[in-house]
Amino acid sequence: MKKYFLHNGSESTGPFAIEELKTKKINKTTPVWFDGMEHWKSAEEIPELTSLFMVIPPPFKATSNKISNEKIKKNHQAQEILGLSKNIFYSISGIIILCLGTIVFNNLEDSRRKELEIKNHKTDIENQQIVLQQKEIAEQKILLEEQQKKEAERALIEKKDSVNNRSSEIKLSIQEKEINIEALKNKLKDTSSFKMLRTADEKKIQIDLLETEIESLINEIILLKNESDRLKLDLEKIK
Repeated sequence: MKKYFLHNGSESTGPFAIEELKTKKINKTTPVWFDGMEHWKSAEEIPELTSLFMVIPPPFKATSNKISNEKIKKNHQAQEILGLSKNIFYSISGIIILCLGTIVFNNLEDSRRKELEIKNHKTDIENQQIVLQQKEIAEQKILLEEQQKKEAERALIEKKDSVNNRSSEIKLSIQEKEINIEALKNKLKDTSSFKMLRTADEKKIQIDLLETEIESLINEIILLKNESDRLKLDLEKIK
């Protein structure tokens, strides 16, 4: 059984059987469509529907056709927007809105992409600066370590030289004092055995002075040797 769709100018309803259409109060200009039709047609263009709106014609008036034509024209105009059927108008409007939305969306995506590229570029620059700073700090640290190492080596050399110089001084001083001790011992020997015009007390005083001087030199040599031993220990630690 054939089913019909009706359109009221803004939306379609149906499908309806022909018996159901009798309750829908359709008129000649009502848009109707059924499966197999290419376009919507007015009800009066479909033969099997003419029985639905057959009425007794009113008395003839010259203006009736004009009024009917005006009504038909108004009905058609009510179903049109800007000279287009509402369906076509809404379809075109939807396409335009979709295009505008796509353009706006693409613009937003481009803006976000550019912002992200700017942020990434800024981050790359900052990372490069950090790497350069770290490299510079590492180089400065290496230079400082090398400088400290050279300074330590220089101080070590100076200390070795100082220890060696002092050891040499001590050695010479000990040799000199030992020579003086031998001389004093010889003098003490001569003083003890040589007879001069002097009293025993004067002789004893001279002997005591010589012995005291010899003892003092011996003590000085002991101190110098102790110092020399400490310097030798220091020198071994340095090496």
